Amino acid sequence: MTLVFLAAALAVGGLLALQASVNLQLGKAVGTPYGAATVQLAVSAVLLAVVAAVAGGWGALAGLGDVEWWKLVGGIASPVYITSAILLFPRLGALASVGLFVTGQMFASIALDVGGLLGVERRPLGPGMLLGAVVVLAGIVVVIRSQLTDGQGQTSAAARIGWIALGLVAGAVLPVQGATNAALRRALDDPFVTGLWSFVVATATIAVALIVLVITGRTPRPRLAPLRTVPWWGWLGGVAAAAYVTVTFTVIPEIGAATTIALTVTGQQLVSAAIDHRGWFQLPSKPVTSGRLAGLVALIAGCALVQLA
Repeated sequence: MTLVFLAAALAVGGLLALQASVNLQLGKAVGTPYGAATVQLAVSAVLLAVVAAVAGGWGALAGLGDVEWWKLVGGIASPVYITSAILLFPRLGALASVGLFVTGQMFASIALDVGGLLGVERRPLGPGMLLGAVVVLAGIVVVIRSQLTDGQGQTSAAARIGWIALGLVAGAVLPVQGATNAALRRALDDPFVTGLWSFVVATATIAVALIVLVITGRTPRPRLAPLRTVPWWGWLGGVAAAAYVTVTFTVIPEIGAATTIALTVTGQQLVSAAIDHRGWFQLPSKPVTSGRLAGLVALIAGCALVQLA
């Protein structure tokens, strides 16, 4: 049974990379990444609402009134991650974007572990963790440098720095969301309702942001009619997000948080490399060169050192 949980953690990590890739189709159809994120998060919320109803967990919602406020806002991280992925994948490619996400995840995880923040068990800052952080940083530098050498040099330096910073922040919010939602799950004692609430908050957050941006002219008004032309796999983002949240909550008690995170980020990187290399989901093909492969190996090794040290 342990092998099943290990395989599930690796698989949902891959789903996180797949989610970011297929969401581009929604972005093209809706005409704004914020509208696409709203649609995707709403799909996830509906799916988890159905699962919670089937599992008979709706009663756990009554406990929300007794929960501390900070445990209720973890869902805000989802629109940050999804919108960032829609913006970054066409510009940096899947491998470089996910590499930035993973780097942000690792450094945020270190901060949470060392500081014992948001209910996370405190861990000492040992040599293995420090070495892992250095290896992760070296890995993403190799990936980004390889990406720029292969044709991204037309972008201005300031723009490149901005996109890189966005990728790091988008990755960093995921462990914060995980820690916050883990605390909420302990309070509600129901993983499906915890996931449902997280996506309700996420959908409401991005919907409000979308309305403000449309009113102020910062983004175009969403188009709904073209959604009928989205290929079937373009809707998998909502399914992938819901599966990621649900499986993560289920797997962590069985194999531990450190092992789960190490496997999910490995799955992210492997699937993103395959998407880049093959040009799946109508993304431009970016073959995995020796430089990118070296960076990918370093990222995976660093993740293992940080999480398993």
